[in-house]
Amino acid sequence: MYYRNFILISLFCLSSILLPVRKVLAQQSARDTLKISMFYPAYSVSLPFGDLKERFGLSHTIGGGYTFLTKSRWMFTAEGNFLFGGNVKNLSSVLKGIMTSDGHVINDEGTFANLAVSERGYTFWLKTGRLFPFKTMNPNSGILVMAGAGMLQHKIRIDVSQNNTPQLRTDYKKGYDRLCNGPAITQFIGYQHIDNNKRLNFFGGIEIVEAWTQSRRSYYFADRLIPNEKRFDMQVGIKIGWLVPLYRKTGREYYYY
Repeated sequence: MYYRNFILISLFCLSSILLPVRKVLAQQSARDTLKISMFYPAYSVSLPFGDLKERFGLSHTIGGGYTFLTKSRWMFTAEGNFLFGGNVKNLSSVLKGIMTSDGHVINDEGTFANLAVSERGYTFWLKTGRLFPFKTMNPNSGILVMAGAGMLQHKIRIDVSQNNTPQLRTDYKKGYDRLCNGPAITQFIGYQHIDNNKRLNFFGGIEIVEAWTQSRRSYYFADRLIPNEKRFDMQVGIKIGWLVPLYRKTGREYYYY
């Protein structure tokens, strides 16, 4: 009996000596991370309103930004976007004086110039807002409300195939492109989702843009005047984005003996 107890005690002590202490670092899930830095690409499609409706149709933006989510669920964002669209309205009045009655421009070879006309521009934003989580189990997903300020620029892009139309070369083109820009504000309401497993992270919702723009060209050739227009340009659209969170490599430590 004595020898049996001695052997059992010896085996227990030996196993305690030979079995190393294992240190395990358990990585946090997204719901445990309350402060998150994120980069994101984004896309939106918008309808024009105000003065912008008289010049362009449906437009698109592609861009991206950086956002920081605080522990108190406030978000701070810097964002830039490229604006483009294929529907330019009232082109005959824009190119009045160099366009024929049937809607063509004559090139230097005496034939019809091959024109490609589109909308181009960009936006820059500094935004802030608040995230309202649905459930306490994941404080990083829920209703997102944002507002910001920045600038909007837009113009008519006129592309001439083979550059064989003197009326629309170099600086002459600036007299027809209707370049405008100015201060702007934006509002967004939608949904943000950050997956607990850090795989599916996105946002989507409705975006509104209001801008107070004016012409930045010194002369409009078609109208033969120095422009002095004050505009109110507005867009309402749907915006989606893919979030790329940057997590710090922190975690909990567990010890097993």
